[in-house]
Amino acid sequence: MHVEVYQAKADFFRTLGHPARIRVLELLQEGPLPVRDLLAQIDIEASSLSQQLAVLRRAGIVSAIREGSTVVYTLATPELADLLGAARRILTDMLADQGELLAELRAEVT
Repeated sequence: MHVEVYQAKADFFRTLGHPARIRVLELLQEGPLPVRDLLAQIDIEASSLSQQLAVLRRAGIVSAIREGSTVVYTLATPELADLLGAARRILTDMLADQGELLAELRAEVT
C-alpha cells in the first residue's frame, strides 16, 4: 500500500475524531434529519453544529439536501452505520474486559 492510502485512512479517522461528529453520525443512522432536529438532540451551539456538519460534508461523510428553507443531512453511505456499529462492539468488549480486570483487582484487596 502506498503512503497516500495510509494518509487518506488517517485523515478519515481524524475527521471522525470529534464527539459532536460521532453523535451526528449516530443520529443519522436512523435516517435523514433536518438541522433543527440534529440541534435539538445534540447539546452544542448552532454555530458549532454548523462547523461540525461542514467538516463531515467536506470529507464526503454526510450529504446535505435543501428542501425549501430546510437543510436535511444523511449519511453518504450506509457502510458508515456499519463502522459505527463495529466501533460500539469493540468498545463494549474492551470495557467488559476492563470491568473483569477491575473485579479481579478488587477481589485481591479484600
